[in-house]
Amino acid sequence: MAEGIYVVGILVDQRAVHAPQVQEVLTRYGSAILSRNGIPDPTRSRGIITVTMQAEAADTEKFASELRNIEGVHAQAIHLGEVLN
Repeated sequence: MAEGIYVVGILVDQRAVHAPQVQEVLTRYGSAILSRNGIPDPTRSRGIITVTMQAEAADTEKFASELRNIEGVHAQAIHLGEVLN
């Protein structure tokens, strides 16, 4: 299967509580992650993370699904296009 470029938006409710579990998932998929941007704000209980990844569609969906399986975490992937060689 062909790899694509995806942007995954992640919204984490009760950031202080769920961040360790989110970090575990991010670490497992680290080899596919091209960039990661988080908005840290200790005064907010929610966290926003955007991840750009290069992966196959099934791997990206598995990544987003693992994140959604964490209570209080919402994740949505957008396919931007196929990887050009």
